[in-house]
Amino acid sequence: MGGDSHSALKSREVSAMIKQGFIPDPTHSFSPSRTFSPPPSSTRPSQTQTQTQSHTHSHPHTQTLFDMMSEEHKFSDEKRRKTQDRVSRLLDEPALRGGGDVRLTVVARDGFRASMEVRKTVLADKSRFFADKLRCAGGDLSHSVEISDCDDIEVYVEAIVLMHCEDLKPRLRSMAEGVPKILSLLKVSAAIMFDLGVVSCLEYLESIPWTEDEQEEVISQLEHLQIDDSATEVLLRVSSDPSTADRADDIFLNLLSGVLQAKDDKARREMKALLSRLLKENVSNDSSRLDVSKDTLYHLCHKCIGSLLLCLSEAASSDEKLDRGAIMSDITREADNIQWIVDILIGKKIGDEFVKIWAEQKELVTLHSKVPTVYRHEISRITAQLCIGIGRGHILVPKEIRFSLLSTWLEALYEDFGWMRRASRAVDRKLVEDGLSQTILTLPLLQQQSVLLNWFDRFLSKGDDCPNIQKAFEIWWRRAFIRQYSAEPENSQLQITLSDYPS
Repeated sequence: MGGDSHSALKSREVSAMIKQGFIPDPTHSFSPSRTFSPPPSSTRPSQTQTQTQSHTHSHPHTQTLFDMMSEEHKFSDEKRRKTQDRVSRLLDEPALRGGGDVRLTVVARDGFRASMEVRKTVLADKSRFFADKLRCAGGDLSHSVEISDCDDIEVYVEAIVLMHCEDLKPRLRSMAEGVPKILSLLKVSAAIMFDLGVVSCLEYLESIPWTEDEQEEVISQLEHLQIDDSATEVLLRVSSDPSTADRADDIFLNLLSGVLQAKDDKARREMKALLSRLLKENVSNDSSRLDVSKDTLYHLCHKCIGSLLLCLSEAASSDEKLDRGAIMSDITREADNIQWIVDILIGKKIGDEFVKIWAEQKELVTLHSKVPTVYRHEISRITAQLCIGIGRGHILVPKEIRFSLLSTWLEALYEDFGWMRRASRAVDRKLVEDGLSQTILTLPLLQQQSVLLNWFDRFLSKGDDCPNIQKAFEIWWRRAFIRQYSAEPENSQLQITLSDYPS
């Protein structure tokens, strides 16, 4: 340190405060350093406190306020001790041993201080903030600079050490804390306008991997610091060119089509599950999120129905040269593909249109009846899937479409139900029966009657191989014969007179 304390007091002193990286008006100069009262040292509890502790011994599971304060105090002391140890090691770095003509003091919020003697030329050359503060000072005088209210004193000292390094990369690479520590250094470097430190921190962030939590912190920090031009390369990892939004649906179409056409069944199942989960994450009112379009999903639905129709046509033909096993496998696969896309549609609340499309498949249902049940039952799972969606209120379609769906596919569902519940673990019998019951009960009463009387005869014939919708039958019965409701309006005795309001 240049000069004794007397000469230091006579020298021009520069004091600046940086609070959480915010730099006040540089035209202000603060006179000597702010004084901080040392934190209270640990004291033995008073007699009253001791008595309180003794009293609580009879209740070992009761934690007093004093206990909690003591634990917090111990934790605070331990944290402070560790900080002091780390700061002491930093102050012992070779870069800071040579002394200098500026006494730089960093003060934490709790009053802990760390002082070091550094060269004015280093501060002025590396930091535009310090260069501005020291510009008016005399060349041969000693100076005192203070940075107060630091949220992390260790990081500020580390930044000063970095100023004295010729190559910052090895130093940054050696930091065990990784991304959090680099973000802290970036914040301080930006605050004191240590441009080389900012660039080095950004280059380091750009080259290392981040966890998802770290990613959010990186984005937040860079936005807060408003160093957009310098941060562009770093943010390329999480941002894209605006034109990507225009190509997003093409990417979604290729991904979904790839799964539908996959050759490896195991890989296909895994990617179906992955894409389903990712697409569900995109269900949000946030219009800025890129998501697969309704048009793309319905395009795939029509394509799958066309393929299924072709498979059923081949299966129903009498051509003996055809590979029946392969055709039946293709039927199962295409039915499964439709189920998957419909599940995505329902999850995104855009499945209403598909009910109408499925209800209109007259040719498909005719061919369905000509194929052995063992090969075709997966097709009826699509109908069950739609009834479950309607029954839960996830699909909203007019009563005409609901009745058309049952008119077209209910007979096929009855025929396939036994195979569905025995052959597929994914079929929840109760779920299907509840969905079918609720769908039937949304129809006008006469249509409920038509459907349920038909079911009554079939259930007596097929038993467990027919869906058990007794609950729906009971509700219809009560509606029809016990709680009769007349739709005819009663003759109202209410008279309404219209007149002009007096002005």
